[in-house]
Amino acid sequence: MSGEREPAVGIDGLLERVREGYKRIEPQEAYDAARAGEALLVDIRYAALRERDGLIPGALVVERNELEWRLDPHGSHRLPEATSHDLRVVVICNEGYASSLAADSLHRLGLHRATDLVGGFQAWRAAGLPVTS
Repeated sequence: MSGEREPAVGIDGLLERVREGYKRIEPQEAYDAARAGEALLVDIRYAALRERDGLIPGALVVERNELEWRLDPHGSHRLPEATSHDLRVVVICNEGYASSLAADSLHRLGLHRATDLVGGFQAWRAAGLPVTS
């Protein structure tokens, strides 16, 4: 290790950098992929937001701090849905920011098809897609 640090980029620069590594998905495309069994929707919003705004039917709720442990196909704490590194995961946060960082983290675990929802849950709801309370 040389001891040199990378220059600070700030959160906007970091988001831009990680988003260059994959194609983000729009709400209708995510809905269609989930209905066809081609994608797993994963809601990482915290409980207060889920209680306030509702849930996406069929989405798996995984708190952000557990995401990697639950979706690593080789992990000892994985969910039954975490079947392979080829799994197409669509991470959903409230507005589409934290989910980008989460999708990047899943890529680092080898989940190369992981992506996130542009605009997050708020865009899903604004598109008129199903929400339950």
